Amino acid sequence: MSGEEHIGEVDEVFEERLRELLVRDADIVRPAPAPYPAIRRRGMAERRRRVTAVGAALVALTVVPVGAYAWAGGNGEGDADTATPMTSVSAPQSTSASPEETAAGPARPASDGQLLDGITFAQATDGLKKCLAAERPSSLIDGTGDKLGDYRILLAAKSTGDSNAPGDGFHVVAAKEKPAGFRVICDIKDGEASGISVSARDAAGPDAGPVVPDPNAGDLYKQSVIDKGKWKLPYRWASIGYVDESVVKVTVSYGDSTVDPAVLDHGWFIAFGIIDQQVELAPHIMGYDSTGKLVYDSDTDKAYARELY
Repeated sequence: MSGEEHIGEVDEVFEERLRELLVRDADIVRPAPAPYPAIRRRGMAERRRRVTAVGAALVALTVVPVGAYAWAGGNGEGDADTATPMTSVSAPQSTSASPEETAAGPARPASDGQLLDGITFAQATDGLKKCLAAERPSSLIDGTGDKLGDYRILLAAKSTGDSNAPGDGFHVVAAKEKPAGFRVICDIKDGEASGISVSARDAAGPDAGPVVPDPNAGDLYKQSVIDKGKWKLPYRWASIGYVDESVVKVTVSYGDSTVDPAVLDHGWFIAFGIIDQQVELAPHIMGYDSTGKLVYDSDTDKAYARELY
């Protein structure tokens, strides 16, 4: 046997031995099957731990005092970028305040009789809201904003259209509680605000008497000048104005309609009725004190326009 043949046999033996070693080592280093039962037990334990933590958090929420808040966000100095109040889930419902008292709406009139022609307080409130939202004149602000809660509704009544403003609707009259004496008259037609007028008691001047008819009350008791003598009848009318505390009674006559007495509501008089005839003179207004003495007569008031046109 030559040397080369001997070396070849040795190489074959070496390669065969190496293959056996590699196969045996491969069985040794092959990874064992994943311990699924152990992993499952560990996962179930972790899940139970999380459920316990969530339950503890819910218990903590139920014992937060009523009115407590949690604030999200912020820069660590009390100025939160976003603030989300979260009231206690166990906070009891209040039983002392009605929905009308807690709602941010206007105050009711002195009597429900000031809501005329089937107009509800909710409809009057919605009408006032639409008027304020549609107009928002600067005179409505007066430093306190034009929020519904600042107002008291004095009157809601059907409005009759004319040639200048066709289409029927309803009037809403409201006075601002603060500042006192500020008044809004607006008209709602087809569910939309169609006009608004404002006035303030201060505009009456220092020489005004104990009764001051509203300067824009004509919006409530007359139709357009171009319809003179051709008013739509019967016609719903109203008259409003300011009264001093000394005045305990106001009467108002208009055409064939007389109101005796008018409603007195937080420093305002409100009169309303139905006429069935054409008129040319404004309502005749008289005021009386607690002794029955006549203290105001619109017929002698130089600032009062008796003629309608």
